[in-house]
Amino acid sequence: MSKGRLEAFSDGVIAILITIMVLELKVPHGAEWSSLKPMIPVLLSYLLSFVIVGIYWNNHHHLLHAAERISGKILWANLHLLFWLSLFPFVTNWLGESHFATVPVAAYGVVMLLAGVGYKILQDILVAHHGAHSKLAAAIGSDTKGRASAALYAVAVGAAFVNRWISCGIYVFVALMWLVPDKRIEKKLE
Repeated sequence: MSKGRLEAFSDGVIAILITIMVLELKVPHGAEWSSLKPMIPVLLSYLLSFVIVGIYWNNHHHLLHAAERISGKILWANLHLLFWLSLFPFVTNWLGESHFATVPVAAYGVVMLLAGVGYKILQDILVAHHGAHSKLAAAIGSDTKGRASAALYAVAVGAAFVNRWISCGIYVFVALMWLVPDKRIEKKLE
């Protein structure tokens, strides 16, 4: 089965998610810079989510680029990932509108954790489909950064009920950790 439609569909869904997130930004009431001050939490949550969705898009692109073929199981795993990503506009808006209240901070972490799990499932199914000795499997390797991210998200969800700013710091840290695109796949395919 060709991977072109899967890539196009995924790119379209991700583009729509970013569009929904930006449409949730409301114009301030006033024409001064100070009019933006009450919007700072909303803008910060948008910025964080935009970066995170961009990271998923970038790594998803590299992952599918390394795939030679896809199956029905891969289609469903990809849809599973897209489901969790589709919740980003909701939790982003809730996070910003609540000014980073405890439960929205925890919910944001749950969605990030489950999106990470979705990505890991897609990655594992792609590797299984291509074989344990494929270039894709070699490129992914032990996926230490992916495992660390999931562990940090889980810690952040619990930490939200102790200190929400620790959780927010963890979310930013994980985003910074992934900001540089994952070069493992590119290097193995060259």
